[in-house]
Amino acid sequence: MFKMAAAKLNSEDEPCCPICLEQFSIPRQLPCAHSFCEKCLHSHITTEATKHKKLTYVKCPVCRNSASPSIKDKPTSEWAILFPVNSVLQSILPAKSKVDRLCHACNNEGVAVRAEGFCVVCKEAMCGECLKFHKKQTISKDHTILSVSELDCNPENVFKLAEGFTCSEHHGEDIKYYCKDHSVPCCGTCFFDVHKICSKVLDLKKELYTLLSDSKPDEIITDMKKIEIHLKMFVEINESYLNEFKPQVNRLTDQIREVRKKINSLLDQLEKRIKTEGNRIYKEEVIKKQGEIHQCLSLIHAVRNSHRLLEAVCKYGNSLQKFLMVEKTRSQLKTYCTLVGEKYEKMDAMTVEVYYSPTIKSILSLSFSELGKVVTTASSNILTLTCSQRPTKYCQFESVDVIGPKGTIFNMPLYSGLALLPGDKVMLADFDNNQCILLSSTYQFITSHTLTGQPWAICILDGQDVAVSLYNQNKIHLLSVTGDIIRLVRTITTKHKCNGIAAAGKGEMVVNGVSVDNKSQWSLINTNGDVRCTHWYDSPYFSHFNHLVLNNMKTRVYVSVNSMHSLLCFNMNGRKQFTYSPDNLRGPMGVDVDKHDNIYVLGCSSGNMHRLSPDGSVLQVLTSGMPRYPRAICIHKSKDMLIITNKLDRTKLHIYQWK
Repeated sequence: MFKMAAAKLNSEDEPCCPICLEQFSIPRQLPCAHSFCEKCLHSHITTEATKHKKLTYVKCPVCRNSASPSIKDKPTSEWAILFPVNSVLQSILPAKSKVDRLCHACNNEGVAVRAEGFCVVCKEAMCGECLKFHKKQTISKDHTILSVSELDCNPENVFKLAEGFTCSEHHGEDIKYYCKDHSVPCCGTCFFDVHKICSKVLDLKKELYTLLSDSKPDEIITDMKKIEIHLKMFVEINESYLNEFKPQVNRLTDQIREVRKKINSLLDQLEKRIKTEGNRIYKEEVIKKQGEIHQCLSLIHAVRNSHRLLEAVCKYGNSLQKFLMVEKTRSQLKTYCTLVGEKYEKMDAMTVEVYYSPTIKSILSLSFSELGKVVTTASSNILTLTCSQRPTKYCQFESVDVIGPKGTIFNMPLYSGLALLPGDKVMLADFDNNQCILLSSTYQFITSHTLTGQPWAICILDGQDVAVSLYNQNKIHLLSVTGDIIRLVRTITTKHKCNGIAAAGKGEMVVNGVSVDNKSQWSLINTNGDVRCTHWYDSPYFSHFNHLVLNNMKTRVYVSVNSMHSLLCFNMNGRKQFTYSPDNLRGPMGVDVDKHDNIYVLGCSSGNMHRLSPDGSVLQVLTSGMPRYPRAICIHKSKDMLIITNKLDRTKLHIYQWK
């Protein structure tokens, strides 16, 4: 189920139906501008009809707005075909998804004949015989005729067929006005019925270019894409949660078996009850989360369809069409923001554990009902919806100070990694001198600790515990920092050579590196060295992973690859999400994320820093004020500050503050 859902998400080239999550087959459009396969819409209407004895309208599966067919006295079994085919969406679908158009004239007489052409002036599809007759008529002989193939393969031709869009409330009536009081386009009937007393009703033909200049379709498309990013992240979180929830249930029985050594007959019954309850709760959670994932996937495709329709209108449509589609999409955007906000408010993750009675030691005196029970805990949502209708793409950095650690003299260091400890202390990995250096919050030298190899990267685990990977070795040092003292807790021996390292929560780390046969990989391991999983990456040529970082929710891994001049993104199942490799990113090394999950990657050879959105879109490339060869980066999330080391002037730390 989860793999299938992810596969559907990865198929981003074509618009998909929000109900079946497959490519459209005969897309039918509701008045709210959301489109669905004809069969899917028919099934939805049939389902609604079974719930209501007298159905007078159907609610859109995405936005829940009411939609009535053009002929209301028709049975519900015929409603789906009464909603219009979305010609714009139809025109951008692959050829295998095209719908066979029927001749209008023949169809009106009850004869189904496939159309061969379309008259731009009369706006009617015609079969071969009707086309011949049409061209012989004096009044229509000069009309422009488009073949069905021209109409299907070129969205621009679709927009030639109409001046504008028709009213969603009054079937067939053209949009002529725009009410600024209510921010809605309207037809003549809407004007006289509803907006006649409004103070600012504009004639679209007269005011179109003024209104269009204020509509800003690019911002709406950007916001639609941001909504899609949040929904994708919601899917990843739920999939990751379900993958981790089953082992929790399995561990319940293991816990019971430990207690069972001391108590026998009653715990035999308890084990059966807890296993049953655990599996029941798991099944309920699977059903619940699968429903949420499907709803989220449905919204993703609806959002994608909306912004692609707007892109098509902006590219090929006339000014009126652009403006009307912008207004319709703006209304959809508000609905999407509301729906996503509601999902984040309601999102929770349940954990299960066995509750033991405080009097377990006197188990023989207890009855079966007093032994224990399965309890579930729902954690509150920790995500923040960062999408806004006017997002800030760019941020400015101010170089606060360029300083060197003071108080001691080292051989020339190379700070290959750094991390911020509680109390704003800084831990540096000195690659050339085989040591870790501890600095105060004012970057004064406190102490150093000698390692058994060259440190490559550092990550903070729990509290004051630090993990340091040793370059080109199969070792990780676990260090404890107490006050001004660094001590070695243990050394973990890994199966593969280590490079980058990042904390994954719950006493786990993600480590990347290479195997004996020079294949790149990253693994999820715990602090005892046990490997939970390993994911391989087949690069097109010899290349090794360098540094890595996880996003704040620990659902994605970002890896810099120096020789490929690329940043790779994987989900926790090892599936690659995107590759970022522009021409102006050379020799990427350090990588980190800020509190909004924006990604920062340093181009060591290109002397710049690239700031990306969570989906890999470039937001900013910072060159001014950057050191010539930036090496490692660490972001202080609560203070909006970042620290960068320099490969050339090795003793310096470059401190940047957001303006």
